[in-house]
Amino acid sequence: MFVFAQQPSLANQFIAELRDVSIQQDRLRFRRNLERLGELMAYEISKKLPYHFIDVQTPLGISNTQVLRQQPVLATILRAGLPFHQGFANYFDQAENAFAGAYRGSSSSENEEFEIAMDYIVSPDLSGKVLILCDPMLATGRSLEKVYHALLRYGIPAQTHIAAVIASPEGVRHVQQQLPQCHLWLGAIDDHLNEHFYIVPGLGDSGDLAFGEKV
Repeated sequence: MFVFAQQPSLANQFIAELRDVSIQQDRLRFRRNLERLGELMAYEISKKLPYHFIDVQTPLGISNTQVLRQQPVLATILRAGLPFHQGFANYFDQAENAFAGAYRGSSSSENEEFEIAMDYIVSPDLSGKVLILCDPMLATGRSLEKVYHALLRYGIPAQTHIAAVIASPEGVRHVQQQLPQCHLWLGAIDDHLNEHFYIVPGLGDSGDLAFGEKV
C-alpha cells in the first residue's frame, strides 16, 4: 500500500485544496486538483508495470529505451471518478477504459448499511491485462468491491491497482480483506467513517463538488 500523505510532496497541497471549504467551491479547481492527483498516481503506478526495450530512431542515431509492454485498462465509477480518471488518462494516453455506474442505494434506517446499486458497466477485454480502478473516495470499500467483481466478467486481469484520493481505515481494511490481490494507492487515510458512512474529516461529496448537487 502506497500513501502519498506519509511523505512530503505536491500531492499534499492538492489534497489540502480539495478539503479546504474556502477553495473547494471552485468546481473547475476542484476537478483540476483531482486530475492532478490522478496524474501523480499514474506516474507512481507506472513504476510497477512491466516494460521492454525498443530502439528509437533519433535524427542522430539509435536510442535504446524502456517503454510499457502493454497499456493498462483504466476503470472508474461514474460520476465522481471522472476528473480523477482523466488524470490517469493524461499519462496512460493510449489506455483502454472501463466505466461503471454504482451508487449508494436505500437503507431501512439511518445507521444501517446501505445497499450498493449498480446499473451500468462497460469494459474492454481484461484478460491478462493491468487494471487500474480509480475512485476519489474509499469510504466503506463496498462500491469498489462490487465494481471489481462485476468487471471480472470481462476477463481476469494480470494485475489490479486500486487508487483513491481519500480513504477511511474501515474501507482500507475491507478492501485488504476482500480483495487481497489488489494493490492500493491512496492520497491520505483519514480518521473514521461517521454514522452515515462518510469519511471524517474527508472533503464532502466529491461528485457534488466536481459537478454540482444532484436531486
